[in-house]
Amino acid sequence: MTIHSSVSDILLDKVAEWLTQAALTGENLETIVRGFCERMAATGMPIARVHLTFSMLHPLYDALGFTWRRAGGLTIEGYRHVNEKPERFMQSPYYYLLSNNLQHLRRRIDVDGAVEFPIFEDLRKEKMTDYMAFVQTFGAGSVQGMMGSWATDGIGGFSEEMIGALMRMQNHLAMAAKMAVLGKLANNMLTTYLGGDAGKRVLNGQIRRGDGETIRAALVMGDMRQSTVYAEKEGRQAYIDTLNEFFDAIAAPFNRNGGEILSFLGDGFLAVYPCGRHKDPSKVACEAALSAVFEAQRRVALLNSDRQSRNLSAVRYGIGLHVGNVMFGNVGLRDRLTFSAFGAAVNEVERLQSLTKKYSTEVVASQAFASYTDCEWGKLGEEKLRGVRQRFTVVYPKVATAANGAMDIFQETTADSLSEAEQVILLHRDAKKFEGRVQVENLTSRPLSSPGSA
Repeated sequence: MTIHSSVSDILLDKVAEWLTQAALTGENLETIVRGFCERMAATGMPIARVHLTFSMLHPLYDALGFTWRRAGGLTIEGYRHVNEKPERFMQSPYYYLLSNNLQHLRRRIDVDGAVEFPIFEDLRKEKMTDYMAFVQTFGAGSVQGMMGSWATDGIGGFSEEMIGALMRMQNHLAMAAKMAVLGKLANNMLTTYLGGDAGKRVLNGQIRRGDGETIRAALVMGDMRQSTVYAEKEGRQAYIDTLNEFFDAIAAPFNRNGGEILSFLGDGFLAVYPCGRHKDPSKVACEAALSAVFEAQRRVALLNSDRQSRNLSAVRYGIGLHVGNVMFGNVGLRDRLTFSAFGAAVNEVERLQSLTKKYSTEVVASQAFASYTDCEWGKLGEEKLRGVRQRFTVVYPKVATAANGAMDIFQETTADSLSEAEQVILLHRDAKKFEGRVQVENLTSRPLSSPGSA
């Protein structure tokens, strides 16, 4: 493919039409990027490599990244939040664009000699001859946007005609991508703040006050002990750090295997395992909840061992287990709602959890919950729960071994294992801060550090 290859204007118009249709029908970002790259290649555009990143509002990830190669198709990465920007990113074309408040950068890639950016060493190995990087925001003041690059292995690189076509199509891609990002944003936010099932219900239209249904579920209520004393003794930030460590350890196992953290209540949480009304589905839900309890205990033990090595006090907790019918839906003000579970069974599991203090045990369950498990339980007593007529038989698990096997352990990716591209959107998000810094550097005649890979 050479610089003399023609690019079909008719086919380019078809790509633009396809992007518009994809946006209107709500296609996801992967489909849009993959379809765009394949269709652009089909127009006669000699692109051999495309890299695109899209910023996302998400508690774990700053961006989604896509790299398309003519010979290898599409690969996708999630770019995690990191606190520091590594040197490899500081030496990238993307950093250069953002630091200098530029929208485009174009460079020929020579076959030998020194390179301006380290990423060009990799592009040389792929026999690329020309490279264009760009920044595209999704609106003034928005932290969402798109960054990326086009590369060709064509002899002579991109022609002026090709550059013009790429810039035009970049705008069409940005509009379609913005719609997909906004859709993903809504899903991320609802999943993060409401939970997976509740988020789906809201997205599917269950948004009016009073919307909901009655379901049967195994219920888990967890709470950290002496949190008020700890907050007063250690201070706000130490308390927040401890609380997050506590939730990472104890709550995470209840957010899988059929369970869902429905809400965080101060220093506690409520998890539900929805199930059918018959014995078998109730047994599955209660066994899953109990397995999560044992995994949570193991994780908290590891946390306390680590805290001891840091000369920090151990965290203590209580967990209540119950099963019953709950109302699941929207409650609150007309213009300020929450999606939660409520009803008698929720109140009862809360009372059960508080009994862990009385009996000096970490886990307390109702006899109703225990009857659906294969675990051996010991009786603690008969209790009259506040606000409940009937007395409850209260039990505790005698053997802390999971009935259904060990829970999967979460594997967190460390910042050191992130790819170079995973740093792209971090600076994009803070572009205004860097613009201010660059202005100061220009006033003091300090040159920018030499850019590197991207």
